[in-house]
Amino acid sequence: EDSARTADGKPRIIEETARITDENAPVRILVPDHPVFTTPNRIGPADWEGWVQERGTYFLDARDPHYVELVSMSDPFPLNAGERRGALVEARVGKGTWTYVGLGLFRQVAAGTPGAYRLLANLVSRPRGQ
Repeated sequence: EDSARTADGKPRIIEETARITDENAPVRILVPDHPVFTTPNRIGPADWEGWVQERGTYFLDARDPHYVELVSMSDPFPLNAGERRGALVEARVGKGTWTYVGLGLFRQVAAGTPGAYRLLANLVSRPRGQ
C-alpha cells in the first residue's frame, strides 16, 4: 500500500509544524512560470516585502510526487535554520487542482500588505481545474 495515498487514491495530507517566523525571511519561487506567480499579477521579489509578523505556519510535508512545491524560504534563526518548503503546494486531483496555502495571508491582508493581496488575487483568479 502507498502510504502517501489515502484509501481512495488521493494524495495524503501530512501537515507539520514547520514555520517561518521572520517576516523578512528570503523567499525563493521554485516554479516561476506557474500561473499562481504570473496571472493576473506577476509575483516578484517586491511582493514579499513589507510582510508582518511571519511568513507562514503549519507548512505541508509534501511527500507524494503529485505535490508541486511552489516556494521555499529560510528563517535566519539558529533554532529554525534551513530551507523550509510546504508553504505553498499544489496537486492535481482528478479534473481539478488542490492548493495548500500555509502562508500567513490572513495577517498580511489585515495589514494591507500589497504583495499578499496580489498573490491572493492570483490564487482566487485561477480557472477551474488549473
